[in-house]
Amino acid sequence: MADITPTELKQRQAAGEKPTIIDVRETWENEEARIEGSRNIPLNELPGKLDDLEDLKDQEVIVHCKSGGRSASAKAFLTQQGFGNVRNLLGGMQAYQQA
Repeated sequence: MADITPTELKQRQAAGEKPTIIDVRETWENEEARIEGSRNIPLNELPGKLDDLEDLKDQEVIVHCKSGGRSASAKAFLTQQGFGNVRNLLGGMQAYQQA
């Protein structure tokens, strides 16, 4: 699945959509700034949370971090685990805040 731009995500949110967003930054980073409605699961904790995410395997899941690197790893990992519609937020939180 193609990744998503911050502008596209903000447009969808403004239209009332509530996509599933997973923030793979560390907890302290999430506490400093977060995307409304996102769920914080630090990248290193993601493997241990797979059972909690099982019901999302066939749904769109948007992953993000600070700039896109960790979330690219999260996307690859989730895809390998059978998640069929994982999208990385291009540019991460930095780009989202500027969009």
